[in-house]
Amino acid sequence: MAGLTAAALAAVAFLAYQASAVAPPPAELAATPRTPEAAPSAPATGTPKQPRKDPLALPANSGTGERVVYGLADRRVWLVDEQGRVTHTFSVMPSTVSPPPGTYAVTSRSGAVRGSDGVQIEHVVRFATVQDVSIGFSAAVDGSTPSPDPSRKTGGIRMKRADGEAMWRFAVIGEKVVVVP
Repeated sequence: MAGLTAAALAAVAFLAYQASAVAPPPAELAATPRTPEAAPSAPATGTPKQPRKDPLALPANSGTGERVVYGLADRRVWLVDEQGRVTHTFSVMPSTVSPPPGTYAVTSRSGAVRGSDGVQIEHVVRFATVQDVSIGFSAAVDGSTPSPDPSRKTGGIRMKRADGEAMWRFAVIGEKVVVVP
């Protein structure tokens, strides 16, 4: 039995020697980051890959404090509390006339009226006038958010009814509205 044990130890020692002969020194292992050899390397393009932006994230440079943020390119609204936390965000259908980026204030509100496109709307929160068109957030009473007729000048930024209710509760007269590109 002692002979088998000695032979097994000799075989293990020989295999350990072979492994250490082909392995890089420990200092080199610690200094070199490990990557899987099976992973293909991508050709360098000169432009580092940017992390994907969270589509629901509050846009940078959108002000501070309590405010409504309207992202023109994102077609999205964020309701932001006084600590800068987003309390509600939702997508919107922009009107044919858009306000330029800047800071505005809610100037008027209407519970229910007929929109400039002839649709019955509710929870209207107006904050700007552009080209003699009142710009504001609203929800169609029938819940629709169709694309506006491009041949008409309209200022209604449409949202779903539940989002309109959230906007109505949040955006009182004087509330800050920040429009970002």
